Amino acid sequence: MKKRLLTVLSFILLSAVIITGCGLNRDAEGNTTAKRVTLINVSYDPTRELYEAYNSYFEKKWKKETGQTVEVIQSHGGSGKQALEVANGLKADVVTLALAADTNSVARSGLIASDWQSRLPDNSCPYYSTIVLLVRKGNPKNIKDWDDLTRSDVSVVTPNPKTSGGARWNYLAAYAYALKKYDNDESFAIEFMRKLYRNVSVLDSGARASTTSFTENGQGDVLICWENEAYLTLQNDGKDYELIYPSVSIKAETPVSVVDSVVKSHGTRKVAEAYLKDLYEKEAQEICAKNYYRPSDTAVLKEHSKQFPTDLEMVTIDDFGGWDKVTKKHFADGGIFDQIYE
Repeated sequence: MKKRLLTVLSFILLSAVIITGCGLNRDAEGNTTAKRVTLINVSYDPTRELYEAYNSYFEKKWKKETGQTVEVIQSHGGSGKQALEVANGLKADVVTLALAADTNSVARSGLIASDWQSRLPDNSCPYYSTIVLLVRKGNPKNIKDWDDLTRSDVSVVTPNPKTSGGARWNYLAAYAYALKKYDNDESFAIEFMRKLYRNVSVLDSGARASTTSFTENGQGDVLICWENEAYLTLQNDGKDYELIYPSVSIKAETPVSVVDSVVKSHGTRKVAEAYLKDLYEKEAQEICAKNYYRPSDTAVLKEHSKQFPTDLEMVTIDDFGGWDKVTKKHFADGGIFDQIYE
């Protein structure tokens, strides 16, 4: 069953309705005891299919366990933009964004407790992904690794790191390769990134928009994208594209969190926490794998090893000093990305 996708205005109107009745029908812990409850999940672009499947699973499970009907409503967009909307008042019960930095930006606004990432296993990441290259069938430009994306005859499609979490993972995966290539000489690595982004023909606001530019609009020779997004494209149009794993990539951790101030006002903490906790259960981990996300459960991941190569060289965000350092250095106004893209 398809779920409704709300505009910001719709969210504001819906939130007003929820808040109007939030003082009624509460248990001793402040959770709503109403027969029907609405949960709002603000997420990033490529999770549409994942949460369409998971929401259906969870709604049935919650009804069976509690007798309460829950409807999960989704919002999708560039992760950075989504985080900004929540920080500015979009009433999300949970956020399932593309990177911890975006969730931290919501936490800094006072809406999420600062210890949010320690509440659930694996730094609150029930699933993760990595960054790959998608090329057209036959690979006419003979693209094999990040080096090829700096050639003058190659046109690249990737989203904008200013608005897209996936774009930041894309950037860092390429940067990790450049650092390795040039023995951690940052000046050479930055020049490598300048050459790569000089070849970017389309800089969309989000990952799904970039996929559309590449597949439906026929722009570019190569798409830098999430592994799950590449597999989804191959599932729909396998005859037209090929997936390439670069020699160096990154473990793209995508954490989840309740929005504390909102679940308190809505009376939805109990259902919101269960919604995220249940993502770690085997059935939900299988849903993640079937939607091309790497499960955090190593046993489930091993069962899908043919789909998810485990011999990849993947750096982590910690290798760069963490998101605070990375954001300030690369993506803040006047940072390295602004310098190379100008």
